[in-house]
Amino acid sequence: MRHLISRLLLAAACCAASLVASATSQPDYLPPWNPPPAGLQFSVPPFDAIADLHGDIVDPQLVVFFAGNQFMVVHDLMDAFKTAYPAYQRIFVETLPPGILAKQIESGSLVMGNLRITHKPDVYTAGKGAVAEKQKQHGWFADTYDYARNPLAILVAKGNPKHIMGLADLGRRDVRVSMPNPAWEGIARQIEASYRKVGGDALDHTIMQTKVADGSTFLTRIHHRQSPLRVLQGESDAAPVWSTEAYFQQQILHHPVETVVIPDAQNALATYTAARLKNAPHEQAAKDFMAFLQTPAAAAIYRKYGFLSAH
Repeated sequence: MRHLISRLLLAAACCAASLVASATSQPDYLPPWNPPPAGLQFSVPPFDAIADLHGDIVDPQLVVFFAGNQFMVVHDLMDAFKTAYPAYQRIFVETLPPGILAKQIESGSLVMGNLRITHKPDVYTAGKGAVAEKQKQHGWFADTYDYARNPLAILVAKGNPKHIMGLADLGRRDVRVSMPNPAWEGIARQIEASYRKVGGDALDHTIMQTKVADGSTFLTRIHHRQSPLRVLQGESDAAPVWSTEAYFQQQILHHPVETVVIPDAQNALATYTAARLKNAPHEQAAKDFMAFLQTPAAAAIYRKYGFLSAH
């Protein structure tokens, strides 16, 4: 009996070792996807991986709350800003969903894990409509500037195994969809408008209600960057995203995904607006950053990552 137990334990240990080796040999694709090059790196996804807080959180000279889909632009943009305005070297940036950032402004703080952040933004960016809505509700902003545009696309696994040809296919029962949550993701409104262009209210209802109820549509819980990750990890078959997110995954990271283009007649084009807050803690820095966003250097960085000009 003792020998049998020993053999069983040895077999179990070998099996466990094999599973661990198999798991560790598979890429997990977890963010952060663009960590800074300097400093001691201690990022252990999914436990210690703060992908949407960037830069210097201690005594910043400028605080920018960026619409989350621009996380890939932040490092290049801020490096260029520091070069153009060398007086500002300590900059803190958040790239959370605009709805979450707006709630952070309203509440006065953000709690992430055990970290509490009470910084007030000097500049807030979001979709043009969202900025106009917040201005109407609260009168937060001193001035605004439209700086980039972005259409939608569909992200699928390499080889497009479900043969998804367009938005209508996202209503199929066999297609698992990852969808930005309308509760805090502005992109959801544009995507739903595109659903209605393609298949009317019926398609929108199928994807956003019927398939949510049966589990074949997943609504993001934190951020629309969950959608590319779910496709990469095989948890979703298709994800409507901003075209720049698909471009980043393919061109910058070379992840095994590809893009299904949405025709112009069915697409939605978002305009991104930067807004300087009236009560900006670093007023001159906010003015200088707004001026920098209007330069050819800033526009070139956005083009690098696939964004369209706003003008």
